[in-house]
Amino acid sequence: MDKIQFMRLWDLYGKLLTPNQQEITDMYFNLDLTVSEIAEQKGISRQGVSECLALCKKQLQEYDDKLKHDRLLAEGDLFTSCMMTDVGIWAEKFAKAHPEYSADIAELSAILDKDYSGEVSALLKKMGKE
Repeated sequence: MDKIQFMRLWDLYGKLLTPNQQEITDMYFNLDLTVSEIAEQKGISRQGVSECLALCKKQLQEYDDKLKHDRLLAEGDLFTSCMMTDVGIWAEKFAKAHPEYSADIAELSAILDKDYSGEVSALLKKMGKE
């Protein structure tokens, strides 16, 4: 499992790990510390940190094998991406065929190109998910 996959599973299931595992994986991901740096700060061996991270990877993968949230999220992301691409292509074709609607198509294109990260963050915060 690569680091990006590990991070994704950690984001999904990290709260299911023990407090010590959470602390070590937090140091690894959020503080971007090396195994040696974590070992020094925790007062344990590098081997101990490596084994902890390996066990965490295994546990997180087992959680996802059972719960399938990562796959569902990836499917949703890909579905949305494919749909947005198709809508964009359709809008370009429609604009060429119907120049009288160019202002409306420009508005639709602006919606498709908009960065919604601020709105998403605000909604997540309102829901208590951030």
